[in-house]
Amino acid sequence: MTTIATEHVLERRAGTGRMPLSRVVGVELRKMFDTRAGFWLVASIGITGLLATVATVLFAPDADLTYDTFATAVGFPMTVILPMISLLSITGEWSQRTGLTTFTLVPDRRRVMMAKTVSAVTVAVASMLFALVLGALGNLVGSTIAGTPLVWDVPLAQGATIILGNLIGLLTGTMLGMVIRNSAGALVAYFCYSLLLPTLADLLAASQNWFRDLQPWVDLNHAQSALFVGSLSGEQWANLAVTAATWVLLPSAAGLRLVMRSEVK
Repeated sequence: MTTIATEHVLERRAGTGRMPLSRVVGVELRKMFDTRAGFWLVASIGITGLLATVATVLFAPDADLTYDTFATAVGFPMTVILPMISLLSITGEWSQRTGLTTFTLVPDRRRVMMAKTVSAVTVAVASMLFALVLGALGNLVGSTIAGTPLVWDVPLAQGATIILGNLIGLLTGTMLGMVIRNSAGALVAYFCYSLLLPTLADLLAASQNWFRDLQPWVDLNHAQSALFVGSLSGEQWANLAVTAATWVLLPSAAGLRLVMRSEVK
């Protein structure tokens, strides 16, 4: 009885002394900006957004100066950069050999991975809000310069699905970071995952009738693209759920298991 009581007290003390998850998230957020590479990678979201807005004002036809045009121009670089931020925040623990310190201070690796995911999602949501505001400013400035009427053609529901589509892309980077745990290898895999495989799937769908009907159920990029164009039907939501579970959730579970078992030097 005394032994059980002692163990209970020790467990309570250990739980009390554990670092709060909010603090771990704060540390991971700071780590994203601590290095020059991390700082400029995050800063590139704002830089490319401003360049895209200016280019749209200067070169887009007057008839295309709408909110959707500006939001698409600002958001496109973000869909590429955000998964890389999430990916590198995880692989850096192995590539930069900081994992020994990190996992010593926070022995539960699941909490570290959760904190990295939460911090990456925080950066992503802030970036997407920035993109929406920047797109609105570009629309106002562009319409004023061109003398065309303001066109607000992105409904609130579509804005929500656009955010969801970017978050799925972000989680894809998180998954690849946990599975590969090497920055160079994970980046190569990410570009194959997001560029090469969708291209091959489109070519196969164009030439093979049997795959054309199957593509929405096996091609995540195809199912995810519907989130950026408007409201989804019930079947499209089902396509997205199946492909996201196959290409993101299940590999993420396997990647987390690998993180838990991998040796840190």
